[in-house]
Amino acid sequence: MSVRLYVGNLSFDATAEDLKEIFSQTGEVEDAIIVTRPGGGRPRGFGFVTMVDEAAGQEAIRQLDGQEVAGRALAVNVAKERDRDNKKSEDEEE
Repeated sequence: MSVRLYVGNLSFDATAEDLKEIFSQTGEVEDAIIVTRPGGGRPRGFGFVTMVDEAAGQEAIRQLDGQEVAGRALAVNVAKERDRDNKKSEDEEE
């Protein structure tokens, strides 16, 4: 089963292809995205990489968390699932 990883502290110049290249050194990459500001604007400094299986994901975390890339130490961990319904409810209460 594939595992989705959060990748933080990215250079604002990083691309999805850069992520694929970096993470493919630790295992097979299924998908990689860089999160941008709404409207396709500037990158927000983080992204997500989906590895084909949990073992590849754990190996990527082991090798890349804290690794310096483009002068920045990557933060790599298993992505938390976002509960959109809960988020909407919290926003409505404010």
